[in-house]
Amino acid sequence: MTDFFIGHIAYYFIIALLIIGLWGMLFKKNLVKKLIGMNILQSSIIIFYVASASKYNATVPVIDPRLGAINPAHYINPLPHTLMLTAIVVSVATTGVALALLIVIYKRYKTLNEDELLERMK
Repeated sequence: MTDFFIGHIAYYFIIALLIIGLWGMLFKKNLVKKLIGMNILQSSIIIFYVASASKYNATVPVIDPRLGAINPAHYINPLPHTLMLTAIVVSVATTGVALALLIVIYKRYKTLNEDELLERMK
């Protein structure tokens, strides 16, 4: 029973990050805190894909002619890892655009509180 919990500890960490990120996005009123929650949520999803694509005692899919034929089940699929590299780049770009928008919002309305911002926009 303890092997089950130790083997899945990464997924418990991912679930905790997911809940923290969702909580930050849904219940915080400050837009910067919402952005931090979004980044935590994105990080949890990236960690999930990387953790689910990893295998214990597996190797990279590079054929070594000295070893001969190797069972393809012993290889790691590199596709999820490469897709998550793209997701990290998109996450950084999204954060940069969001921070630029927050600067413009603050310069115009002098607040980043969601309730005050909605009131001042009326």
